[in-house]
Amino acid sequence: MTHIAVLGSLNMDLVVYVEKAPQAGETVTGREFRTTPGGKGANQAIAAARSGATVSMIGAVGNDAFGTRLRETLEHSGVDTDDLRTMEGRSGTAHIVVDAEGGNSIVVIPGANGTVDHLSPGDEGVIASADALLLQLEIPLRAVLAGAEAARRHGVRTILTPAPVQPLPPALLAATDLLVPNEIEAAALTGRPEPREAGAALLDLVPEVVITLGATGCLYLARDVEPLLIPAPRVAAVDSTGAGDTFVGALAVALGEERPIREALTWAAAAAAVSVQREGASAAMPYRPEIEAQYGA
Repeated sequence: MTHIAVLGSLNMDLVVYVEKAPQAGETVTGREFRTTPGGKGANQAIAAARSGATVSMIGAVGNDAFGTRLRETLEHSGVDTDDLRTMEGRSGTAHIVVDAEGGNSIVVIPGANGTVDHLSPGDEGVIASADALLLQLEIPLRAVLAGAEAARRHGVRTILTPAPVQPLPPALLAATDLLVPNEIEAAALTGRPEPREAGAALLDLVPEVVITLGATGCLYLARDVEPLLIPAPRVAAVDSTGAGDTFVGALAVALGEERPIREALTWAAAAAAVSVQREGASAAMPYRPEIEAQYGA
């Protein structure tokens, strides 16, 4: 079975559902409020576990009620939390507005995630035992770099989601095997709004790139290979929160199973398509039989 290690964030998502997101200075009435376990690290861990991998989560939660619930949610999905630390203080939170079209805007408060600025004893061993390490940018960059370099030392594939987008140090790019930005992040990293041009620029920095394109699908680029556009399944989206993390988690599993790249991307796109048809982030992530059903549809 594929073993995925995840070094990243855990947040409690505080989600409001509205017809239309408010403009600056505007007040609107929402239709619903929910608290849902999330954070890009936890989301990718849950997505990978539900997709069929053995998953180890490295990160931190606070010693509050949110922290307890975050840990329990991971364990319920089969994620190993032995390397998840509990810190004094508050867990991370994400404040999310979801509109009637399924689009979202997010404000993240790091909380305990901000304490994850280094690898703790034992973390490198967990990374070394994995087939892939999933990384994002909701914890301090120093820890992301340390994790990537540990993976490189042990020949473990590194998959980096550059979100929230920020300048990436050369040392981190040098230790990244696969970069998975969305089209906005790709444009921000390169200054090129057209995805193919942005992807070509990113290939000067990393060997493989997948740019997620929302309802359009995803674009795969690698050195000396023709770009590959994988369309997304046509579904009625309800909430896109966590769709990108679902895609990455499922993709890591498919690559760990050594599926051909077109099949791996199509399978990951199927996982994301299932998730957007339900509300929430981790709560909407599909289990493997659901992905297989969508993939075969």
